[in-house]
Amino acid sequence: MLRRLRLKFICINMVTVTAMLCVILGLVYHFTRMNLEQESLRLMQTAVERPFQPGPPGQLPEQLPLPCYFILRSGRDGMDIVAQSGYDLTDQALLESCLEAALASGAPVGVLEDYGLRFCRAARPGEVRFIFAGISSERTTLKNLLGTSLLVGAVSFIAFLGISLLLARWAVGPVERAWAQQKQFVADASHELKTPLTVIMTNAELLQSGAPEQVPRAAGSILAMSRQMRGLVEGLLELARADAGTARDALVPLDFSKLVSDALLPFEPILFEAGLDFTSRVEPGIRLTGNPGQLRQVVHILLDNARKYTSPNGQVTVDLRRRGRGRCVLSAATSGQPLTRQERTDIFKRFYRTDPARAMDQSYGLGLSIAQTIVLAHQGRIWAESGGQVNTFFVELPL
Repeated sequence: MLRRLRLKFICINMVTVTAMLCVILGLVYHFTRMNLEQESLRLMQTAVERPFQPGPPGQLPEQLPLPCYFILRSGRDGMDIVAQSGYDLTDQALLESCLEAALASGAPVGVLEDYGLRFCRAARPGEVRFIFAGISSERTTLKNLLGTSLLVGAVSFIAFLGISLLLARWAVGPVERAWAQQKQFVADASHELKTPLTVIMTNAELLQSGAPEQVPRAAGSILAMSRQMRGLVEGLLELARADAGTARDALVPLDFSKLVSDALLPFEPILFEAGLDFTSRVEPGIRLTGNPGQLRQVVHILLDNARKYTSPNGQVTVDLRRRGRGRCVLSAATSGQPLTRQERTDIFKRFYRTDPARAMDQSYGLGLSIAQTIVLAHQGRIWAESGGQVNTFFVELPL
C-alpha cells in the first residue's frame, strides 16, 4: 500500500510538472515566434510605405535591419526592382513568379511557403509595391529555440523526477511511520490482552470442572484479570481520544496554577501511604488556554508514575513556574534508578515499561504516551531528564 501511495504521489507530481513545463515552454516559443513575425512585418511595412526616393541601385536611403529582402514595383510601365539586399535578382522569371503569387493572394501581408518569403503590400496611385523578406533566419531561430526548449524540458523532467522521488519518501514518511506504529500498537495490545484472557479462560475451566475448593481462587483470579483488562481498555480509549485531537475541542482560558494545585490534593495521602516524601511548589497566577480535563490528566499521569516508580522512602517534587514571558514549565522529579538515554526516549512509546513486572500493577505503558499526545495537542512539549539518582519529567506549555 505504501509503495502504491508513493508511486501515486510521484505520478501526480510528474504529470503536474510536465504540464507546467509544456505550457511554459510552449508560451515562450509562441511569443518568440509572434515577436519575430511582428518585428519583421513592422520593418517591411515601414520600408514599403516609404515614398520612393532615388538612390544607388540595390540600396534604400536607410538600410533596413533585415538580412535578406527586395522591393518590387508593379505599375503601368511594368515591373522593376526598387531595392534589394542579400539576393541575386538576375532571375527575372523568379521575380515575376513571386509578384504574381503575392498579387494572387490578395492579402496585404502573407507568406509564400514555396519561396520561403514573407511579403508586405502597399498600393499607391498608379503602382503597387511589394517587399519580400526571407524567413529562413526566423525559422532557424525558432528551430534552435525548439531544440533548446526540448533539451531544457528533458533535463528539467529528469531533475524533477529525482526531486519527486525524494519528496515522495519525505511525504509518505509520516504515513509509513504511522502504519508501522499502528501495526506495533495492534501487536502490543494483543499481547497485553492475551495474558489476562488466558488466565480468565483457565480459571473459567476450573470453575466448569465443578471442584468446590477451586471456586474462591478461580473467581478472585477472574475478577483481578477483568479489572486489569478494564484498566487496559480504558487506557486505550483515553489514547484514542487524545489521538483524535479532542484536546483542541474544548480549549478555554484557565488558571493553570489552581488546576495543578487541585490535581495534587488527591495524591498527597496516596504518596504518604506509599512512604514517599512529597513536596510541591506552584507559582500562582499562571494562566493559559487549554482543555482542563486533559491537562489535569497529564498531572495525574506524572504523579501516578511517581507513585509507581519512585524508590522506597524516596522524594517526589512537583514544581510549576513561568519560563520567560510566554511559557510555563511543570516538572515532576522522583528519586530512583536513573533512566538511560535510550529509556528517556522509549518511555513515551506505547506499551513501553522500564520494568515489565509492573504489568500486574495496573501499569500498561500507556500513561506517558497519552500525556505526550495531550501536550502536543496544546502546542507544548514533554521530555525526561536524569541525573544524581533523580528522574525529572518536564511539561512545557505556552501561556
